[in-house]
Amino acid sequence: MKKLSIVLLVQLALAGCAATHLQDKEQAASKVTAVSQTATTVSKAEDALAGTNNVLSKRSIYFAFDKFDIKGSNKPLLEAHARYLSGHSSSKIVLQGNTDERGSSEYNLALGNRRAESTKKILALLGVSSKQIEVVSFGKEKPKSLCHEESCWAENRRADIVYNSAD
Repeated sequence: MKKLSIVLLVQLALAGCAATHLQDKEQAASKVTAVSQTATTVSKAEDALAGTNNVLSKRSIYFAFDKFDIKGSNKPLLEAHARYLSGHSSSKIVLQGNTDERGSSEYNLALGNRRAESTKKILALLGVSSKQIEVVSFGKEKPKSLCHEESCWAENRRADIVYNSAD
């Protein structure tokens, strides 16, 4: 009888361990699935921001000389970024205001800031949370083109949309 009760106790203990082991396997499988789904979501977000044919791959808003008002031709670009940011509330951007080389450093820093701020204002009107947007001005310190003629200056008069590296 003693042997029988010991055998029963051992079998019960093993059965309990097997059930716990099955639960652990199921939990692990569920965690792997969740991680896989998260990775897929991150991958889709990266895909949405990449690609030369994708409107989100365009990240510069261009301005006229000595101006900071947004041209109508920039509307589709800003709307696309606003839709993306509104749908991805954890995404954040930095709007970098830039100018051409003409004018003093102080003037260009202020103009670059006004360009970035006007871009932020439009994105906010399109539904982007102000918590997602940071504004900085580089003035004339970060040119795209280095020649000293109108075609280069036009490329340097811009606000760049820069997504944080986590996005």
